[in-house]
Amino acid sequence: MKIYTKTGDKGTTALFGGTRVPKHHIRIDSYGTVDELNSYLGLIRDQAIDQHYKTLLISIQEKLFTLGAILATDPEKATLKSGKERLNIPKISSADIEKLEDEMDRMDQSLPPMTHFVLPGGHPTVSYCHIARCVCRRAERMATLLNDSEAVDEQVLVYLNRLSDYLFVLARKLSNDLQAEEIKWIPEKL
Repeated sequence: MKIYTKTGDKGTTALFGGTRVPKHHIRIDSYGTVDELNSYLGLIRDQAIDQHYKTLLISIQEKLFTLGAILATDPEKATLKSGKERLNIPKISSADIEKLEDEMDRMDQSLPPMTHFVLPGGHPTVSYCHIARCVCRRAERMATLLNDSEAVDEQVLVYLNRLSDYLFVLARKLSNDLQAEEIKWIPEKL
């Protein structure tokens, strides 16, 4: 299989189901941003962090491929008029979301209570988490914008929202594990 097809040379690309759309379509931006997020998670996974987090990040990366496939599918071609699924695309489940919530609860138990916003940084690994969190929030904004014009599976939106929360807690946990300074943001008084 060749990596290049030449079918996108005129600025369009095919969704799952065959529909062609411009490469600047919000659906392409949505799953492209999820792909960017997935790459940042790979960067975090490549750091010297506990194996537990690496294993969980691989699981999340796999879910992001599923999520990307959902976003890359023309909703009109995904199901038949009878309601039966035409394309065999996995789903994001409530168990996937609960896994992120459980993991956040577990990490929170070992962290000092949060009393202020924190400035991103303190260690390169922590900074990568914050970058991934920001990219995740952008993916969520893109997916909700897409949802305004074409329905997006609600679980996709919830998963992206919860994942950004998870990445924030992971950044705090890695700051703690790496003994990195966590700088509180305290607004200047006028």
